[in-house]
Amino acid sequence: MEKSKLKKLIDVSAGRIPADVVIKNCKVIDVYSGTVSEGDIAISDDLIAGVGKYHGNKEVDGCGRYAAPGFIDSHIHIESSYVSPEELGRLIVPHGTTTIIADPHEIANVCGFRGIDYMVNAAKGTALDIKMMLPSCVPATPFEHSGAVISSEDMKEPLRTGKLHGLGEFMNFPGVVGADDEVLNKLLAAKNEDRVIDGHSPGLSGNELNAYAAARIRTDHECATVEDMHNRIARGLYVMLRQGSACHDLRNLAKGVTPSNSRRCLLCADDCQPKTILSVGHLDNSLRMCVEENIDAIAAVQMATLNAAECYELKDRGAIAPGLRADIVLLDDLKDFNVSSVFIEGKLAAENGEYRLPINKYDISSTKGSFHVKDFSKEKLKLTINSDKAYAINILPGGVVTSKEVVTVKRDEDNNYIYNREEDVVKVAVVERHQNTGNVACALLKGYGIKEGAVALSIAHDSHNIIVVGVNDDDMEFAVNELINQSGGMILVKDKEVLESMPMPIGGLMSDQSGEYVDEKLRNIHKIAHEVLKVNLSVEPVMTLCFMSLAVIPELKLTDMGLFDVTQFKFISIEAE
Repeated sequence: MEKSKLKKLIDVSAGRIPADVVIKNCKVIDVYSGTVSEGDIAISDDLIAGVGKYHGNKEVDGCGRYAAPGFIDSHIHIESSYVSPEELGRLIVPHGTTTIIADPHEIANVCGFRGIDYMVNAAKGTALDIKMMLPSCVPATPFEHSGAVISSEDMKEPLRTGKLHGLGEFMNFPGVVGADDEVLNKLLAAKNEDRVIDGHSPGLSGNELNAYAAARIRTDHECATVEDMHNRIARGLYVMLRQGSACHDLRNLAKGVTPSNSRRCLLCADDCQPKTILSVGHLDNSLRMCVEENIDAIAAVQMATLNAAECYELKDRGAIAPGLRADIVLLDDLKDFNVSSVFIEGKLAAENGEYRLPINKYDISSTKGSFHVKDFSKEKLKLTINSDKAYAINILPGGVVTSKEVVTVKRDEDNNYIYNREEDVVKVAVVERHQNTGNVACALLKGYGIKEGAVALSIAHDSHNIIVVGVNDDDMEFAVNELINQSGGMILVKDKEVLESMPMPIGGLMSDQSGEYVDEKLRNIHKIAHEVLKVNLSVEPVMTLCFMSLAVIPELKLTDMGLFDVTQFKFISIEAE
């Protein structure tokens, strides 16, 4: 900070000179003491000068609204919004979010540092402050092919220079618990620079959880139960109450939030589509749900602001106090959390649901050309099963966890799987798209419900190979080829005709269009998937499918290398004994 800026700030704080902006007549939420007081908020340049009685060159009437610090989403993958960083800012800032901790894990698995650099540069085009983490697991596991490898040696420079804020969610929890040598090197690359390390440890307990926490991993957003939550808090971790488009953990975990532990709780979306943002909001919706679940309103605001700032060592924000960033949200009340105005660094960034500041889109050309598929044909979609009993990936409601189900299958004379319309079991395949390996792995999927045609995506966590599900090989083959031709994204086909599609040229993961465009496309894709292809109404056809290759979430998943049992952490045969 320049000396002249500091002098001006102090002079404004002391009341010797007018503030640049004063937000008058507010109920100011003090997240430090958990109280509310009436007063004005004075702003000098981009900083809060003070709370009290002030006059300014510009005065804004707060109309008695509650003034909260800008909301901080503690963990989100921008790519899973299907829009660019600039567009995500336009969507969520009007909902009070002024900072996000973003893990560009998805595009890093496709494009490596080229993708990360794109995200960092694109993030500069929005008023939303995007703190980019360095993906820790590229590839996420050694059990699939990704588009890049980021080693511990690769991590040192961006962590040392501060180009990236910390180390993203450490999904290789078995590697941490087992003290794998390269895992230790990655952890030390962050620890030696005193960087925050995010966590991901589903199912860990007892001494294994102790081992994970001993690495001083800071957070976890994968708690399935209140017991999981309490076990992690007891070991010094911050726990995220996640409410996004795919995972809805908040109401369940809110039951475990108490006055004694709430300061170790954070809010996050993880994955959040435009449909969700445009219909129910972002962290404003999470706060509304917290209050509905009987969490004290001020404690909930702390979870969305101060707690996150302290967890991620963002010392310049998280509260409304002198010297901090002027990130301020005006709320109608502390029940519905309707956002009327949002200030970022003292500038009016959004008002009455509309983003008000310029958006500067960054060139996407560095992320194009991300499809390298070798010798694909429907012959590779044949699924040979040498038994009448087979394992199927069974979709469980409400999340991305699956179970391992034994099903009875029909086969032809060559033991190739035959689709039975009377059974809710279909073929699913993953087609490698990064390294021209020619890998295609097939398995069975139960609970998706599709009765016609095929659905294909180039979004398949975490390596984002092509995933396709369908009732016949002709439609599945056609869907994959058409998906490649449109530079990735989503496609629905029937009888070798495209019913609906959404190209996603940014790494095959994100659209270069508006959130409203993406929302309209997704709504139509969902409608056709349910009404024409007969996907189960209880299944979100896109988000559900894209997690069926996520080999770090139990129980059974499919990668381009085969059927993977996450609980055993090994590939298994499709035949069930």
